[in-house]
Amino acid sequence: MSEKVLVHYEVRDKVGILTLDDPPANTYTYEMFQQFDAAVLKARMDSNVEVIMITGAGDKFFSAGANISMLNEADPYFKYYFCLHANETLNRLEHTPKLVIAALNGHTVGGGLEIAMAADLRVARKGAGKLGLPEVNLGVLPGTGGTQRLCRIVGKSHSIELMAEGDLFDFEAGLDKNLVNVIIEAESGDDFKAKALEYAKRFTTPNKASKAVGNIKRSVQTGIGLPFEQALTVERELQQQLFQSADAKEGIAAYVEKRKADFSGS
Repeated sequence: MSEKVLVHYEVRDKVGILTLDDPPANTYTYEMFQQFDAAVLKARMDSNVEVIMITGAGDKFFSAGANISMLNEADPYFKYYFCLHANETLNRLEHTPKLVIAALNGHTVGGGLEIAMAADLRVARKGAGKLGLPEVNLGVLPGTGGTQRLCRIVGKSHSIELMAEGDLFDFEAGLDKNLVNVIIEAESGDDFKAKALEYAKRFTTPNKASKAVGNIKRSVQTGIGLPFEQALTVERELQQQLFQSADAKEGIAAYVEKRKADFSGS
């Protein structure tokens, strides 16, 4: 009997699309996160992928987080290693030098928001759902990086307030809280995903130098956790890599010649 596909992988226009698919709420189990981890690694190694986009199947949920029935049946030993693997997977996503966009097609709560916060940018369908980390209502904390990523996005005091209250709020409020970068108006779920793909393509060649985009991401993601002088060292080394690239030569030449650059990703 073949394994159920819980994470779909496809490449369209240089964008690797990872779709979480376990209806009705795309909640994740250890099995889904194993597939998600494999998909992250596949997108990382795929030379045809310049940007990664994560979304949920259907129109109602990006993801409602961890499968509560699974957690209810599991012992503390399993739960610990389940969280450890989830942390490792999301760290891999952050460490991959390709821009990651979470396309929030529906409710994005609990561990679903923790996945989205591990992305570099978050775009959401207008009026399509709510955000939040309600784990406190289960007597636990957001244990897939939520306590650490949220404070780095919205600040220490505000993140404690949001997690301690455990309330949900709509995508538009998420924009005000800096949890959402862009709100997209769409007539349907398919229309939203098509528009999210068009947004993602803005960061691929020939529109952008994808290596530069990836190194900007790596400089921020690595540097934010380092002392300032060490972070500047990371920045210089990544810049030196770009100085040796064909796209840097093209970008500088295009500026001097007053024309639009045609980036190749090399």
